[in-house]
Amino acid sequence: MTDYLADALNTIKTHEMVGQNVCSVKATKLIEKVLLVLKEHKYLKDFKKVEDGRGGFYEVSLDGRINDCGVIKPRLPVKRQGWSAKEQEFIPGFGVGLLIVSTPGGIMTNAEAEKKRVGGRLLAYVY
Repeated sequence: MTDYLADALNTIKTHEMVGQNVCSVKATKLIEKVLLVLKEHKYLKDFKKVEDGRGGFYEVSLDGRINDCGVIKPRLPVKRQGWSAKEQEFIPGFGVGLLIVSTPGGIMTNAEAEKKRVGGRLLAYVY
């Protein structure tokens, strides 16, 4: 079994580390939603889907702002009061990065989930 989200975030991180501006990652619905969150919070410039007959891939334009990113395994459940504790566990400092979570309202950051007062499952971190 392959974790496409882990592969995508690892590809983005390694391309950022060597200073490349563009990378490509496999296209899935989950990866698209995570890339949208990263774009909204200015960690990526842009991304576009390219069809290749095998499901396609996303061509991601990097901004050079990502120091570290990765998936959180196992995908831990978090109650609506527990977001700040998980933020302290996975992010190095207050206001530095964000957690990407899956909630009943969709894929969003931990701050948005805290505002909407919903719990969810941890997917990834980025800072």
